[in-house]
Amino acid sequence: MRARSILAVLLLIAAGATVAGWGALGPQPPRIDPGIHKIRHVVVIMQENRSFDSYFGTYPGADGIPMSNGVPTVCVPDPVHGGCQRPYHDTSDVNGGGPHGQTNASADIDGGKMDGFIAQAEHAQKGCANPTNPNCTNGAKVDVMGYHDASEIPNYWAYARNFVLQDHMFEPNASWSLPAHLFMVSEWSAKCSIKADPMSCVNALQSPGNPPDFKSKAGAAPPPPDYAWTDLTYLLHRQHVSWGYYVFPGTQPDCKDDEMTCPALPQNAKTPGIWNPLPYFDTVAQDGQLGDIQPIHDFYVQARAGRLPAVSWVDPAGAVSEHPPSRISAGQDYVTGLINTIMKGPDWRSTAIFLAWDDWGGFYDHVVPPVVDENGYGLRVPGIVISPYAKRGYIDHQTLSFDAYVKFIEDDFLHGQRLNPRTDGRPDPRPDVRENAKILGNLVNDFDFNQKPRPPLLLPQYTLTAAATPARGMYIAGAITAVGSGLVTVQVTATGPRDADLEGQTVTVAVTSATTILINGKAGQADGLVTGDSVTLRIRKSAGGYTANQISASTT
Repeated sequence: MRARSILAVLLLIAAGATVAGWGALGPQPPRIDPGIHKIRHVVVIMQENRSFDSYFGTYPGADGIPMSNGVPTVCVPDPVHGGCQRPYHDTSDVNGGGPHGQTNASADIDGGKMDGFIAQAEHAQKGCANPTNPNCTNGAKVDVMGYHDASEIPNYWAYARNFVLQDHMFEPNASWSLPAHLFMVSEWSAKCSIKADPMSCVNALQSPGNPPDFKSKAGAAPPPPDYAWTDLTYLLHRQHVSWGYYVFPGTQPDCKDDEMTCPALPQNAKTPGIWNPLPYFDTVAQDGQLGDIQPIHDFYVQARAGRLPAVSWVDPAGAVSEHPPSRISAGQDYVTGLINTIMKGPDWRSTAIFLAWDDWGGFYDHVVPPVVDENGYGLRVPGIVISPYAKRGYIDHQTLSFDAYVKFIEDDFLHGQRLNPRTDGRPDPRPDVRENAKILGNLVNDFDFNQKPRPPLLLPQYTLTAAATPARGMYIAGAITAVGSGLVTVQVTATGPRDADLEGQTVTVAVTSATTILINGKAGQADGLVTGDSVTLRIRKSAGGYTANQISASTT
């Protein structure tokens, strides 16, 4: 009898042993630092389309652009003009970027030479059928070799100096935005042939099922996709862990696949899209949690009231996404407003903020991505950790991807349970368990849970400081998303102290003959206002809506 028991144990051990990528003994929980449980709220803020070198390539101490005596030593071939181009300091607030699909990632990497960026940008489509569409590139020149520094993105560099900068954060997939967001919430990008059957799903790095509201060409909309494989919300629901997915109403900032031109599409908390894939996951509907996909205004309200869920994902809209040609300054203001709101709220003392950009956007990066499986990693993107327990001025050199966010959430709230078909109770044929990849670092290393919780670091929102807050009346700031006859629509990213209920809203304001308009500090006309401009407004409310007393726009 005893011999049979021993044999049974040995068989179980053998069954638990797996090939690389699944973990040696999958059912065994990982060792978890008990200090992680001081974090009761994880907030993932996902911006768009920037490589690490394009934002932090000259950051002191980071693995940035190779240089000698301050001059870049790398030079990327320029097939159209001949010769090559070195990275250069780009002070522009608006960029063009390059194509960023699966084939573009492969061409940019070029077998490890990291020299395909200019060629891909030069051969990409330029211009949009819809001139107000923030999805396409309208740059007059190829700018993928440009980089920014603290002069253009002072707040992002301030967060890096005061908290943690991750200089080996890689996009989880070598592809575009929809797969990146699928990995962010489920650790896989797939296409399923049988509705509600996880085992019918097959790997789809470039072309998972696209939402019906997302078509870039004329013709019938695609049928609704069915994301039948298991996502992280399924595990959170089983353990009674709260979550929220917050969407900024506006336009989707990315195009299908690797295309750079497509019509602007509506995006809101109830309209699924490439930035809001959770409504098409079977588990979300089956668990009755579609209501946890919310307008971003709810996030501001919950953060101010100390009612943040355990896990939050926060998405932008086009005008504040930093996806070219959206203004970098508008995106930085928006992110700063989110972080300031968290820091001023009761939940700050127990929150970890993970800020990243979902893909490289065609911009140059010099680090060859490591290969963990058939899907990635993709190219390197900026990553920042902000928390009262984050180390100060620390540069994390670990190899990371968005898989590390999932791993941190699982360790903090789920006792180390993984999205593992062998153990999570809902099998699917995903190629591996990404959180168990040996090369993947641990975000716990970015924290000092023994230190005294650090106070908030409240940074200025430059649209707010561009003009003095009025003593009377309402005051909002943000980015213009539409200009019509006598109307201007603004995504509100900052407000006066008495107008916080408008933060995170999309507000349409009437422009009348009495409205004072300033464009770059000089008197202007309403026809000089352009979609994407950063703007501040003094407004008044009446029975018919909002009317602008003054509009101050920045186009530079």
